[in-house]
Amino acid sequence: MRWLKTYPREIQVFLFASLIQSAGGSLMWPLVTLFVYQELDRPMRDAGFVVLLQSLGGIVGHLLGGMLYHRLGVKKLIVGSVLLNGLLLFMLPLVSDNWHLFMGTMVLIGLFNSMSMPAIQAFIGFRFADRRGELFNIVYVANNIGVALGTALCGILADISFYLSFILNGVSCVLFAGFFYVYLNRIGEGTEAGASIDENNPGRPKAEKGQSTFWLLGQVRVYLFMGVGTLFLWLANSIWNTGVSPFIVSSGMLISYYSLLWTLNGVLIFVGQPVVNLVRRLVAQTAQAQLNASAVFYLLGYLVILGFHNYPAFIAAMILITFGEMLMSPAIPSFVSERTGAYAPFYLGVAGGIGAVGRVIGPYVMGIFYDQGGLIPVGWVAVVAGVLSLVFYIVHSVAQRGAMLRPQNQT
Repeated sequence: MRWLKTYPREIQVFLFASLIQSAGGSLMWPLVTLFVYQELDRPMRDAGFVVLLQSLGGIVGHLLGGMLYHRLGVKKLIVGSVLLNGLLLFMLPLVSDNWHLFMGTMVLIGLFNSMSMPAIQAFIGFRFADRRGELFNIVYVANNIGVALGTALCGILADISFYLSFILNGVSCVLFAGFFYVYLNRIGEGTEAGASIDENNPGRPKAEKGQSTFWLLGQVRVYLFMGVGTLFLWLANSIWNTGVSPFIVSSGMLISYYSLLWTLNGVLIFVGQPVVNLVRRLVAQTAQAQLNASAVFYLLGYLVILGFHNYPAFIAAMILITFGEMLMSPAIPSFVSERTGAYAPFYLGVAGGIGAVGRVIGPYVMGIFYDQGGLIPVGWVAVVAGVLSLVFYIVHSVAQRGAMLRPQNQT
């Protein structure tokens, strides 16, 4: 990969560590439902309830991660949350015989896993301010390569033992925590231009004092419309698990046909970068424009699913939706880091928490409509949610008007 050599060694090491961490994480998440249903011999409703609890823990984790970034510091927050997540993963084999303890452990895993996300995004935005947009995209690609590797291995490991997948995920967390501890001790204190430095936390600018949480939440134009737009996109995207997946099985196709769609997703994220870069150069040069373009791609994908109920249509929809994902995922942290300065961790946590609500309610909403009429009503829900997402992203774009977040005057 010659393009990787154009980055400083510091960035190369960071990308490699992110890839390993995402590969470890993806060893577990595809298996949770199957583990509860098959290994623990619980009904599917219990399996879905565990995923729901883990997702709720993730929402709280997003919010706490953003709020605690400046209070705890980069090192304590990232290293601590990742390390605790790893230790909890090691505990899963020990607590699986106690259903309530198992559920509580899964909530904490969701919480600590998500706590590190806004912190890592904010760290990238502060540390590599001159290339933050580019770096957010490269980290996104590296993470998805890791996901592709992890999901390819998880089935093999599960055939040996579910617990082996959980333990190896825990190992990757411990290694990532150790990497970040050493990494943060070695790097300099570069941060975005014009921001005062916090000497105790490399890459972290000092937050302005005196800004209350209520004042920060009051700046709704920065995060609310973007967060709600993302909520509707994640809700609509539940059509894959709670619409396309059961439709494929009920149509007599092999389950592997469904997994191949996600293989296509992973391959496109890597090889489709030139196409996405062309879209950025021609019609979506700003983060706001990229969000608008992503919503259009998502909506087109949902329209294809609604209009054509066959496997080639699912392939076409996955291509469109993957391009939407490639535009959206780096654009959100890039916009927040650029517009909110030292308050980026807080707003990354809040926007991420709002968007994650769509992941929580999406499967339940889609499940109700699928039970009532199959893929067609689910397709309509996805299309309506896609339209609402586009509307909120456009409102978000209009609301910015080129202004930066300005702290209130101190007295």
